[in-house]
Amino acid sequence: MSMNRRLEFGRPVSSKRRLKDLLVQKDNRFCADCGSPDPKWASANIGVFVCLKCCGVHRSLGTHISRILSVTLDEWSGDEIDAMMEVGGNASANSIYEAYIPEGYTKPGPDASHEGREKFIRAKYERQEFLKHSLRIVSNKSKSNRQSSFAKKIMDSFRTTSGSKNMEGMVEFIGMLKVKVVKGTNLAIRDMMTSDPYVVLKLGQQTVQTAIIKSNLNPVWNEELMLSVPEQYGTISLKVFDHDLFSADDIMGEAEIDLQPLITSAMAFGDAGMFDDMQIGKWLKSNDNALVEDSIVNIIDGKVKQDMLIKLQNVECGELNLELEWLSLNH
Repeated sequence: MSMNRRLEFGRPVSSKRRLKDLLVQKDNRFCADCGSPDPKWASANIGVFVCLKCCGVHRSLGTHISRILSVTLDEWSGDEIDAMMEVGGNASANSIYEAYIPEGYTKPGPDASHEGREKFIRAKYERQEFLKHSLRIVSNKSKSNRQSSFAKKIMDSFRTTSGSKNMEGMVEFIGMLKVKVVKGTNLAIRDMMTSDPYVVLKLGQQTVQTAIIKSNLNPVWNEELMLSVPEQYGTISLKVFDHDLFSADDIMGEAEIDLQPLITSAMAFGDAGMFDDMQIGKWLKSNDNALVEDSIVNIIDGKVKQDMLIKLQNVECGELNLELEWLSLNH
């Protein structure tokens, strides 16, 4: 039995219970590939939960790429459970497998066709088009090599080594950032009377985006996006687009998000779990940034969080509510 198995009332928690506990976490309540709610399947060697429709595409990839198991019906080995627990599910896996989705690229949604799902899933897992180059798995005849734990690859990608700075193309990560895109208010009209907005965030070479919300100038996403934070992190580029079927998507505003107040405050306090709820930093509103009001950095329930209200720039109107949370790699 793995040393990291949890105990409940002095007894080991069953494998199925551990898996279900992971499944009910917010990030894992939606399919990793299309966003459909209540996924009941998982790729044991990748570490993601997927819906029935995406599960069918995963099966067509072959077990050397994706080993699909039912959360409720199949028997899981201890090693498979441990791998899923170490990855943490969809948000962590997607922060790697979707690290470099091209700007403006739209993931399939819950109502996507089989062809749309297959095109995206094969690009994501089989050809690894959105994966950082240093993590790509070289295809060979030995299937066991392709079945090596993706959890280990995620952890290795975050781990720094003394010589890594001298290796061309290597990036050292100092943490992860969970960005919750809460809602938009009074967004700009780009169609006849409304817009179909979605939000794109870019940090370094990583691009992530929300779902598209149809015909809504006051959309509520409540969607969490994950970004790996490199040592030289710079700012987050935020853009809002109107989705169009037959022409290029129109921009609905943009902004730059300064990460320094959040990250420097988090670094200064170290393990936030040791402190009571308190304010630890602030990003001040000024004429040079997009803040509607000062944005406070707080420790809340042992987590470093920052709420902000952003006024979209280079557009006639529109605001966005965001919630940021710092995830240290050391704790």
